[in-house]
Amino acid sequence: MVPLSFANQEFFLTDSGALFWPRENALLVADLHLEKASFFAKHGQMLPPYDSRETLERLAVAIRETGARRVFTLGDNFHDAGGAARLEPHAAGMLAALTRATDWVWITGNHDAPKRNERAQTPAGGTIAEELEVAGMILRHQAMPGEIRPEFSGHYHPRLQITVRQRRIRRPCAVVSRDAAGSGRMILPAFGALTGGMNAADPVILSAMQPAHSIHALLPAGGRLVKFALWQAGNPTHP
Repeated sequence: MVPLSFANQEFFLTDSGALFWPRENALLVADLHLEKASFFAKHGQMLPPYDSRETLERLAVAIRETGARRVFTLGDNFHDAGGAARLEPHAAGMLAALTRATDWVWITGNHDAPKRNERAQTPAGGTIAEELEVAGMILRHQAMPGEIRPEFSGHYHPRLQITVRQRRIRRPCAVVSRDAAGSGRMILPAFGALTGGMNAADPVILSAMQPAHSIHALLPAGGRLVKFALWQAGNPTHP
């Protein structure tokens, strides 16, 4: 867990991709995609059915290590609208225990969208919202181009892709934009155990983070925060 300054506040980024917010005693996680394996199994692609259990175990560790009393999930909580009903008993019990032990808020994402004329349902305790504003920070699933307020989001599953000594490295990372005043927005890495990722430097991500003065990838490594430039104002490769 490494310290991170963002929007004039202090945070901690964990190795698992969760963000701890000491001021609010809150843990932020994005893109759990619970029951992704069972979704693929329904469509003929058999995967080990333990992704939800692993994701929830990692989340329980992050809550215990940070002491967080609040949890905000930033959308795509289940891989599909029927995921909550497919949770096996052990995973369902784990999730129920976590939502009882914390003030839990599910931010909804595109994978969580109910069918037409249906209301979104709280999966297992906690409350549900499309987006929130907490202490001046906007919490939503997908970064909104043009947003000038501090914002936390997910959706893109960013991964840093670099080549070091002829070895290609791909690591989940946060993507942070800064404006001229030093404020900015952040896309969290996917937290789920069975999630892929998009190149953090992809033009789709860079465009979603505009307007910006600079955009960087951030990840914990060796007990410190590592920072890689992705885009700078004035660069001819403007998205």
